[in-house]
Amino acid sequence: MTARRTGLLLICLLAASVQLGCATKVRELMPTPATFHLPAARTIFEQVPAERRTDEVDLLYITDRAPDTGDDAELPYGEERARTTRFGSADVMLRPSMTWDELRRHSLTDPRDMQIGMELGAVDELDRYPEGPYRIERTGTGTRRDPSVMDAHRRADAALQAEVQRRLALAPTKEVVLYVHGFNETFATAAFTAAELCHFFGRAHVCAFFTWPASSTGNPLISFTSTTESATYSIGHLKRTIRTLARTPGVEGVHLLAHSRGSALLLNAVRELSIEAIAAGENPSETMKLKHLVLMSPDIDAQVARAQLEIFASDPDLTTRWRSADLPKFLSGRFTIYASPKDRALLLSKLLFRSRERVGELTPDQISESTQDYFATVGNVDIIVFEGKRTDFFGHSYFTSNPQVSADLIELIRNGTLPGTPQRPLVRSGKITWEFPVHGPGPEGHQPVEGFPH
Repeated sequence: MTARRTGLLLICLLAASVQLGCATKVRELMPTPATFHLPAARTIFEQVPAERRTDEVDLLYITDRAPDTGDDAELPYGEERARTTRFGSADVMLRPSMTWDELRRHSLTDPRDMQIGMELGAVDELDRYPEGPYRIERTGTGTRRDPSVMDAHRRADAALQAEVQRRLALAPTKEVVLYVHGFNETFATAAFTAAELCHFFGRAHVCAFFTWPASSTGNPLISFTSTTESATYSIGHLKRTIRTLARTPGVEGVHLLAHSRGSALLLNAVRELSIEAIAAGENPSETMKLKHLVLMSPDIDAQVARAQLEIFASDPDLTTRWRSADLPKFLSGRFTIYASPKDRALLLSKLLFRSRERVGELTPDQISESTQDYFATVGNVDIIVFEGKRTDFFGHSYFTSNPQVSADLIELIRNGTLPGTPQRPLVRSGKITWEFPVHGPGPEGHQPVEGFPH
């Protein structure tokens, strides 16, 4: 068999497997993160406000998926694209039903003596924005947006911000964590990941997820390509969502997390918001209130990602009207990328797009010295490479399936801890690259990590 035909066969097998692997109505809660073995980390659940001590996780959702109105619909929203953005509340139930003390004990146990499943509960749509494109009308001086449409837009903005403020009243941190999913995810599976992250973050934030019309049915190859374009379709909707969250009175910070193909969507939305801010002479980090930006297993061509990020320094005319001689600041915390050379799911997009390197599979030796120098000068960029054993079938969801990686992510989001500290005992492998230390004896992901105090 020729190399070309072998590659095509591999694409088909990978695509078919991915297509079968994600769309599910029930899923098991992620394993207990490694740091939860430590006395200090075990107090996280003791700090959860009384109102949040339940076996359900209440999430804010924002979506540009169209409602699924079919007779056999199992979820409120499907994979078709909507010309509007809707938002509301989605409950993820942890089952079997249990008391908070029972849930706390099982959440700290590794391995658990019982399985904890996640099921999608009530989904309550609160409001939606007008359909795009917004109507326009001619005036004596030109054209303008229809005032009635603008009134509806402002009402939707106010309703979304009011819901965020309601949740802020229960959130100790007064910060928002917004999760953006990847390819082959449904409304339910996106909610599951957002819920388990929220739970192990200590339910300390306003927990939200943006779910876009990623395809999860049909021919796997066609599904993958249509998903790629749906990510582009959703950039404007995600951009508006981030802008509205940041402008909400009382929000002190926004954490943006994205997985797989959702990373390209998020990176483009943040890039456009940054250009908006720079054009207005404002600091992007202040307009977005962006603390940490985290890309997990990002499915982006490495050269494309680098070009998108470097443009702010390499296109002087872009910042001509910027008020300072210094380059704008984009976030107050860290820009973190989790990558793994053992991520088999990225092989599909690598072959389909004929990409030399995907960001989510980079190793330190694949990052040129000039690139390392550039981002080291930026000063808050970390590429964290995981080379341990796969803890999920494709090695693509290790940020939740591997207790070592999830522990590092939790420490970053909860405390903003720098890599290479006792709380995040990563090993430096380059100017901007880090690796996880070697595990002690025992099953992968179920023993204390070398370097962690225990």
